[in-house]
Amino acid sequence: MKTRHAVLLPLALASAPLGGQEPAPSPPAEPASVLDYGEDRWHRMTVPVSIDGRGPYNFIVDTGAERTVISQELARSLDLGPGNKVRLHSMSEVSRIDTVKIAALEVGGKEVREIHAPALQRVHIGAEGILGVDSLKSRRVSFDFARQQMTVTSSRKTEERWRGEAIVVVGRSRFGQLVLVDAAVDGQKVWVILDTGAQTTVGNSALRRKLEQKNRLRATWPVEMMSVTGGRVKADQTVVKDIRLGDVDIRDMPIAFADVHPFRKLDLMDRPALLLGMDALRLFERVSVDFANRKVRLLPAGRSERGGTRFASLGD
Repeated sequence: MKTRHAVLLPLALASAPLGGQEPAPSPPAEPASVLDYGEDRWHRMTVPVSIDGRGPYNFIVDTGAERTVISQELARSLDLGPGNKVRLHSMSEVSRIDTVKIAALEVGGKEVREIHAPALQRVHIGAEGILGVDSLKSRRVSFDFARQQMTVTSSRKTEERWRGEAIVVVGRSRFGQLVLVDAAVDGQKVWVILDTGAQTTVGNSALRRKLEQKNRLRATWPVEMMSVTGGRVKADQTVVKDIRLGDVDIRDMPIAFADVHPFRKLDLMDRPALLLGMDALRLFERVSVDFANRKVRLLPAGRSERGGTRFASLGD
């Protein structure tokens, strides 16, 4: 008998370069580096990052961001030179953004060279920068919420053994982004993008229509979300009964419905899709994202830090 786990409970960024060189390949396999992470005011994870040997500076870890981003204020203080123009797909819009050249970015003993990083206002980012997939590819990133640590290691290194029953969900690569397809919302199959840079879980209109057609959409109420570029997105929020990721279930989860630009960037406007934000991921004790092997591990916690939240096991 297979065991299912359930959770009961009471801003993403992607960019496509207009031109210029791609980031340099990741270095060979190295020992794991464990970092203590902080949190910004939206409860997203930040880690210390060094740039060209200076720092450290607090960057948000964003598994939904294709590119690493730096604040305009930090770029000026470091006197970074101009880079290529890029087309930036934020939650609210698509913009042409100036980049700056980062010769070497180091996080947890790992160095990534020659990054063309979009420069955005610090007030909208919420930190000195955003650590995107271009700095994490060929890496396995493990978030330990109980210990407040992030482990960065090569995807070729043997996975750390976890105490307890971990759920493994295999995904696929879509335009360079890791997407989970073994997932459903209230019984409706859905494609899921894990987005540690988003405070809120967001579904697209295709998912909303499917739930409406099956009479599974609960009452909604209007909300507003802000993107890293400062743009605002109006959305309708509701609470869904169940989000299934492989063999784990998240129960009574709030999600906001809006056709934000990451769905368009990933060509998911007509397919039910979900950006799974920090409000959902923080319910687990551990979350591991292996970009090279397209695999996610989830370790349910005995209980959540949130009041009224607990895990339960359901037999199939």
